Amino acid sequence: MNTFHPAHLLRTPRRPALRPVALAAMVLLSGTRLAHAQASPDSAAAPTLAPVTVSASGLQLGANDMTTPATVLEGDELVRRREATLGETLNSEPGITSSHFGAGASRPIIRGMDGPRVKVLSDGAELHDASTISPDHAVVSEPLLATQIEVLRGPSALVYGNGAVGGVVNVLDGKVPTAVPEKGYEGSAELRANTGAREGAGAFSLTGGAGHLAVHVEGVARDAGDYRVGKGWAPEGEPTRKVLGSFNRTDTGSVGLSWVGDQGYLGAAYTRQTAQYGLPGHNHSFDGCHTHGDHLHCGAHADDEADGHDHDHDGAAGDVPVVDLRSERFDIRGELRNPFTGFSALRLRAGVTDYQHDEVEDGAVSTTFKNKAYDTRIELQHEPLAGFKGVVGLQTSQRKFSAEGEEAYVEPTITRKLGFFALEEYRLGDWRFEAALRHDRQTAEAQTSGIERSHNGTSASLGAVWKFTSGYQVGTSFTRASRAPSAEELYAKGLHMATSTYERGNADLKSEISQNIDVSLKKTSGDTTFGVSVFRNRISNYIYGRTLDEVDGLQLLQYSQADATFTGIEGQVRQRLTRNLGITLFGDTVRAKLDGGNGLLPRIPATRAGVRLDANWQAWEGQVEWVQVARQTRVAEFETATPGYGMLNLGVSYNGQFSSGTPWQVYLKANNLTDCLAYAHTSFIKNAAPLMGRNLTVGMKVAF
Repeated sequence: MNTFHPAHLLRTPRRPALRPVALAAMVLLSGTRLAHAQASPDSAAAPTLAPVTVSASGLQLGANDMTTPATVLEGDELVRRREATLGETLNSEPGITSSHFGAGASRPIIRGMDGPRVKVLSDGAELHDASTISPDHAVVSEPLLATQIEVLRGPSALVYGNGAVGGVVNVLDGKVPTAVPEKGYEGSAELRANTGAREGAGAFSLTGGAGHLAVHVEGVARDAGDYRVGKGWAPEGEPTRKVLGSFNRTDTGSVGLSWVGDQGYLGAAYTRQTAQYGLPGHNHSFDGCHTHGDHLHCGAHADDEADGHDHDHDGAAGDVPVVDLRSERFDIRGELRNPFTGFSALRLRAGVTDYQHDEVEDGAVSTTFKNKAYDTRIELQHEPLAGFKGVVGLQTSQRKFSAEGEEAYVEPTITRKLGFFALEEYRLGDWRFEAALRHDRQTAEAQTSGIERSHNGTSASLGAVWKFTSGYQVGTSFTRASRAPSAEELYAKGLHMATSTYERGNADLKSEISQNIDVSLKKTSGDTTFGVSVFRNRISNYIYGRTLDEVDGLQLLQYSQADATFTGIEGQVRQRLTRNLGITLFGDTVRAKLDGGNGLLPRIPATRAGVRLDANWQAWEGQVEWVQVARQTRVAEFETATPGYGMLNLGVSYNGQFSSGTPWQVYLKANNLTDCLAYAHTSFIKNAAPLMGRNLTVGMKVAF
């Protein structure tokens, strides 16, 4: 597919950008003014935010006890936000965007960081796929089967690995039952359809059992075609507004069995996912390109042009490549309460993953990626000791990764990790203090060249939450975290046509050292509630793909190291106008640059701000929101600016019951109602695959 550059959009008169200071003032001043506004007539019934347990906190804390901001999606809110991929599901939350690679692959980006710096978990166990290697690889997590999604920002969740300097996404599910249903069975079924991609999807979940045994089965089937983008898109040679190759067909199934006793449970589950999705923007014209020193050379480029030959690097040959994915995973989960004197819980998470995907071009397999991995995690939580309550644990994993074929730009590697961690808390009056310590050792061995690199890293964090008056609290944390380079950053070498890059690793890379400070202010009760957080993350030896050269859109990326600083603010404030009506202002911004005036980092999310009006009446609930994304002109070398856009979204749902008392819900979402043409600056293929245009999703869910 030809790459389309929206030059005419970039030449439009510039609107004032949403500056970080302005955004901070908007959130803070709005919260202050609304907090002191006159109470409504219904203020006697002013709500308090319901406590939500954050499983990924390590100590089963409530969201309001966290030293750093935590986002939890559950219940009706999760149903409203769910999309086909994990990245798009979380994309609208403050501080979170997505990598957006068509419709089949989209990974969460937290505070401008993605890839291996954002760890994705399945109920506390790390997912092992190929999504950290490249943005065109899907995350093997199904949002339609999630019961709760938690996001911890920043490197505070050290208990899950010191490499997660961006944050942690924990997807909770019911694949391993933890209890026997009281009536012997329980479950849900859901059907939904979307107009933008002619998508149809269905999901079911069923748990049954008797005595001490419980069994669970669940599944999802999705079939979505190429999606349509907003009006005004006219890629060269394409008569349609559809993004060719943006289809997504996914099937996921799981079966689990548990023994449940008075003191806990022990269970196992098998999950299989298959998927086929296209890779928009894939460019075959770079075949044969190679390097001469720090420069790219595509064939006998200069000689051919002199002879009158034209390589036509803007063209595409053949059909859009298709990813044919298969993932199988066995999970073991267990918890034993009061295992022995002085300890309140023993938890086990273990898994074995067999992942493979083929990239099919013109009906033949061109490249095969394989990832075989296992991971084990054991936690032991102790009873209060001299006022301290905490957890200690051990985590180990091994990953065998290989790529064979035309785009095997990383040689086969074996990565082994071993980590020890401890987390302690102490409460004193209105204060809660927290400290965490973790030490990791990683060994990454390249199988072909025989090169082996080992890295050791120790990470630590300190934090506190002060509930200084009723309904108000302030939290702060300081974290020093170490991240070892990934196998791809160490050993990559070759063409990666999905992202139009030639990547070169560096076996001499050192560990990153991140120093992060986070300060947040919350109001959790009353007619006005809000939360705002500011952060600064300075990273020594930050690893990034430095562009050394470019030829007709193909970039030579050399994995390099330099000191970098990330700063930002995110927040939202909600004012209850009446018993049934409320308004929310929200926004976020992040700035990322190399220290010493050495430039900016690529694909950093643009500043966003929005307003949302929510209403409820009897069994009805509804929302309408406007999201304004600023033009992103703070770009790295060889990177192009991205125009801003405004998007209008609408949602409505109705909750009812059958005569038997079984609850049901119907819902409708209308996104991008103005059919605007929008580009994601975070995407490698932003011009080849803009965001979806006007689309309508309708669905029904029944719980029994």
